[in-house]
Amino acid sequence: MNFDAQTIVMLVLLIPSITFHEFMHGYAAYRLGDPTAKDAGRLTLNPIKSIDPFGTILLPLLMSLSGGPIFGYAKPVPYNPMYFKNLRKGELITGFSGPAANLALALVGALIAWTAVLAVVLSEPLAQALYLVGSTMTMLNLVLMFFNLLPIPPLDGSSIVPIFLPNSAMEGWYKLQRYSFIILIGLLWGLPMLFPGLNIIGTYFNYTVLPLMNLLLPS
Repeated sequence: MNFDAQTIVMLVLLIPSITFHEFMHGYAAYRLGDPTAKDAGRLTLNPIKSIDPFGTILLPLLMSLSGGPIFGYAKPVPYNPMYFKNLRKGELITGFSGPAANLALALVGALIAWTAVLAVVLSEPLAQALYLVGSTMTMLNLVLMFFNLLPIPPLDGSSIVPIFLPNSAMEGWYKLQRYSFIILIGLLWGLPMLFPGLNIIGTYFNYTVLPLMNLLLPS
C-alpha cells in the first residue's frame, strides 16, 4: 500500500476537517436553542468523539486506493429541530454551517499555500512543505464542502429541501431520511456499476472544486 505525500497529508487533515464540520452543526443548533449536542457531549472539537470507524477511517482509505477524491464523514452531531423557533430556517442554518466550516478551512489552507511564495526566499524545502499542506487542505475542504452541498439526504444540502415542502409533506420527508444512507450509497456506487464510465461526482467536482482551487491558490 503505497501513498504519496499528498495522500498522507490529506488523510491526516481529514479528521480535524470533518470534526470541525460536525462541531459547527452542533454549535449552530445550540445557538438556535437546541441543547441536544451539548447534552450528548458532542459540542466539542475533540476528534475522538467524532470518529466513525467506516466514515472516518475505512471510507477515506478505500477512496484513496480507488484513485478517487478522498472524502469521509464523522459521527453526525445529534440535533432536534423541534427546538427551533422556525423549523425550516433552523434546518437550513444548521445544515449549511458544516459546509461553511469547510469553506473557512479551505481559505486557511489557501493562506498557508500563499505563505509558501514568501517562504521560498528562506528555504525551498520549507516552501514546498507549506504549499503541500496548504493546497491539500484547500482541496480537501472544498471537496468536503461541495460534496455535502449535494441536495441528497443525509448530506447537508438536503436541508434546503424542507423550504420547498408543504407542511403535509414534512413527515414523509423525515421518514425518507431513515433510508438516506442507502440512497446515497446507491447514487455513489450503484449508478456507476449499472452505467460504467458514468462519473457524476467527478464531473461535479470538475465544475466546482477545480475552478475555486485555481482562484484561491497561487499558480
